[in-house]
Amino acid sequence: MRGAHVGIAILALCASIARPASAEPPRVIDPAGSAVLAGPAAGIARARPLVVIDPGHGGSNTGAAGAVAGVHEKQVTLAIATRVRELLAARGVDVVLTRDDDRTLTLRQRAAIADHLGADAFISIHCNASPTRAQRGFETYLLTPAGVDVAARALRSELTTPRAGIDATTSAVLDDVERGAAQWDAAELAAEVQARLRDARGGDGDRGVRQDAQHVLLGATMPAVLVEVGFIDHPVEGKELVDPVVQDAIAHALADAIASRVE
Repeated sequence: MRGAHVGIAILALCASIARPASAEPPRVIDPAGSAVLAGPAAGIARARPLVVIDPGHGGSNTGAAGAVAGVHEKQVTLAIATRVRELLAARGVDVVLTRDDDRTLTLRQRAAIADHLGADAFISIHCNASPTRAQRGFETYLLTPAGVDVAARALRSELTTPRAGIDATTSAVLDDVERGAAQWDAAELAAEVQARLRDARGGDGDRGVRQDAQHVLLGATMPAVLVEVGFIDHPVEGKELVDPVVQDAIAHALADAIASRVE
């Protein structure tokens, strides 16, 4: 990728996108901050849908501190994302995680991975926190119109989505068109995520679908949402979020929502 300041991670896929279900799932590696990006590009025909799941934070960026001592957001998001990958793989959906261990990635790197692969959807998983530690519940974000029309183009990856036979300038224009068109599907995906989480976690925690200029979503050329699965610092909900049973319920809800939009 051009621009060392962006520093996109290397994508190494353990098998092709049409790999057998029993094969090792795709994983992201980033040796020594290399700026080389490898892996299947957009425009290559696939037999199965492809989704990029982003476990929020990681490495030196721990995210919010939890109600349970020693637990941070980065651990919970990775646990849930890994389970979502397993569930979607069983349903015939290929999944690439932006990270599958405790490493640091920039916000721009995360959406750029999805753009390079031409993913069918991009979902960034996070935990919420509040100054009072009294709030709880789940919410799902998509970009505001301004985020799509202005900020996403200003901050877009220097690596345009690869398209066979199309030059980089034209591809950049097509990227902008796709960003706008994807918002209808992003809204439907966000609504589906909220509905499935409501079924799994109860209606009292439903904080709704919201729009904001979430930086991790800027530049995504496919339906892209950020989901806050709960408040990790709440004295009750924070403890629930580290419970494997609760994590599994959340993962099932997210997998069901994603599958309903890409299958």
